[in-house]
Amino acid sequence: MHEAMADDNTKSSIRKKCGPYISSVTSCSLNLVIRGIVLFLIGVFFALVLNLLQIQRNVTLFPPDVITSIFSSAWWVPLGCGTASAVIGLLYPCMDRHLGEPHKFTQEWSSVMRCVAAFVGINHASAKVDFANNIQLSLTLAALSIGLWWTFDRSPSGFGLGIGIAFLATLVTQLLVYNGVYQYTSPDFLYVRSWLPCIFFAGGITMGNIGRQLAMYEWKVVAENSHRD
Repeated sequence: MHEAMADDNTKSSIRKKCGPYISSVTSCSLNLVIRGIVLFLIGVFFALVLNLLQIQRNVTLFPPDVITSIFSSAWWVPLGCGTASAVIGLLYPCMDRHLGEPHKFTQEWSSVMRCVAAFVGINHASAKVDFANNIQLSLTLAALSIGLWWTFDRSPSGFGLGIGIAFLATLVTQLLVYNGVYQYTSPDFLYVRSWLPCIFFAGGITMGNIGRQLAMYEWKVVAENSHRD
């Protein structure tokens, strides 16, 4: 009987030692999958809505056929934007932890929503606001995009990732337009509009902030598990 009790105590001690670690790994893996799915869905939603803003730029009240207009995009556009959003949203907090660069601001959903509103406003301005020429529009959107980074991010890694995202996304878009997948009206930067990199930069910063906010729940789980150890 004493040996059986000793075996039970040994097993329970092993569970206590291994349990929190296994729980932490499981929680982090599940959290990563959930965050990826949420970011993908957000990216799909942004792609549909912002495409609607580009197509129906003079619409203020949604007409009865607005749902048809939203889903008039090519099927690969929301899927591509959703995938890119998931990658960007997971990459930002990963880079923060890898570089040991904590975010300068206390992340709250209210701040994230203001960042989203600013990004939507910048995107809408690219289609709605009239300027004397495209250079003035591009410079204005560039200033607004940098202002968005300075207001809601202000980290060197965030700025660097935003520049990289804008470059890669613009390059991919150039290739797609060059191969006749779709086209822009009045292109002034090779095959696309000159303000497009500004939209991609602001979108990267926005998805990065959303990803950071979602990642805070994972950090809380890890912290709680480490305290239990």
